[in-house]
Amino acid sequence: MTTDSISTIPGKSNAFHPISASSLAEIRSIVSESYLLTDETVLREHGHDETEDLVYLPEAVAIPASTEEISAIMKICYRERIPVTVRGGGSGLAGGALPIRGGLIISMKRFDQILFIDERNFQVTTQPGVVTETLQNTLKEKGLFYPPDPSSRGWSFIGGNISTNAGGPKAVKYGVVKDHVLNLQVVLPNGDIIWTGANTLKNSTGYNLTQLLVGSEGTLGIVTQIVLRLQPYPTQNLLMLVPFRSAESACAAVAAIFQAGVTPSGLEFMERNAIDWAVRYVGETPVPINEDDAAHLLIEVDGFHLDSLYADCETITNVLAQYDCGEAFFADDDATKTALWKLRRNVAHAVKKNSIYKEEDTVVPRAELPFLLKKVKDTGARYGFESVCYGHAGDGNLHVNILRGDLSEEAWNVGVTQGVREIFQFVKSVGGTISGEHGIGLVQKQYLDIVFSEVEMELMRAIKGVFDPRGILNPGKVV
Repeated sequence: MTTDSISTIPGKSNAFHPISASSLAEIRSIVSESYLLTDETVLREHGHDETEDLVYLPEAVAIPASTEEISAIMKICYRERIPVTVRGGGSGLAGGALPIRGGLIISMKRFDQILFIDERNFQVTTQPGVVTETLQNTLKEKGLFYPPDPSSRGWSFIGGNISTNAGGPKAVKYGVVKDHVLNLQVVLPNGDIIWTGANTLKNSTGYNLTQLLVGSEGTLGIVTQIVLRLQPYPTQNLLMLVPFRSAESACAAVAAIFQAGVTPSGLEFMERNAIDWAVRYVGETPVPINEDDAAHLLIEVDGFHLDSLYADCETITNVLAQYDCGEAFFADDDATKTALWKLRRNVAHAVKKNSIYKEEDTVVPRAELPFLLKKVKDTGARYGFESVCYGHAGDGNLHVNILRGDLSEEAWNVGVTQGVREIFQFVKSVGGTISGEHGIGLVQKQYLDIVFSEVEMELMRAIKGVFDPRGILNPGKVV
């Protein structure tokens, strides 16, 4: 689906106003002529992210450079009831940064400074427009570690990671973004500026506004500074790629690794077509893929002492031998490790190159993973769609990429939607939920009734109303 006009949005609120010439002039006076853009090419560039083929054009794009500028802009938009959508690196997969009500986009790309690295307290204060990988590499030079590492880390902004509570491969050992955020500076929809917490490891002072803002997808406030907790960078790691003759066996082996007392720093699942497409996309592979390999686990352990890591690997290989696996391939140098991770991180890009797709971000207790995979494949067979599955197996987080291929409009918009609903109902039935790290945004809203009661939905709507009584900030998302 592609649209260029807010008038096509069903149920568009009449409370929202277009940007008047006088409001545009006010915003221009705040950010200057160079950083208020209305050219159609720029609007189109900011009207999409990585979500399917969806495009919604804003009326203007502002690129402020300070918290005070954002505050001044929001006071105008709040007064005039202008819808505002905040944009980071544009890597979203749930439509969270799509300006579906038109209005103003605030781009955070000028908020690109790491403000202070506190080596004594293992903390960093950063602006939200810093690319995640840039932040990680800068910290690594000082022996410091910020673990969350989504596949888009090379171009996603740290602020966007905050907005969706991103995870990535290392979440299995180190946790997701929320586990590393101490404090946030936030501009509220009316222009007020607050700090949500304290730069301390403990804080039981009042309601936890910091954790409420993390994962709120830009619907409650605009984050302009972030304080993150860090830890020492692990100096050693070992990596293995293990083939399995059945995808269900690979999934079943995951829980057994933890039951044996090992917590990997990465435990990723790729079914056969996922790794095949990634190999074609990247153009190389450090290890041959055999004909009878149905799936692979990419397993990493890290720490500071190689002896203990070798012992962990021995335990893992003993466990995996019970699950119909082939011979494990050990990456014995940094180049090979990088090549293996490159395959895993490029699966989504490889899928997108081949077909329009819907990416469903399912997550279940890890022992339920083989049953989830079977449910996905059985559902696809009944509704006639092909899926490519991969993800963070150690977390029970399976990314289900449903391919458009040559499906008819009805099959794509009706049949697939019903199939996804059935998959999500299964996920809920085993104690899981419908988004592990991508957020709800626009495209997952229709499924929230599966996981939340009306009472729970009303609580969330009430929270939104307290923060944003005029509903101008990222309207039409989440709730």
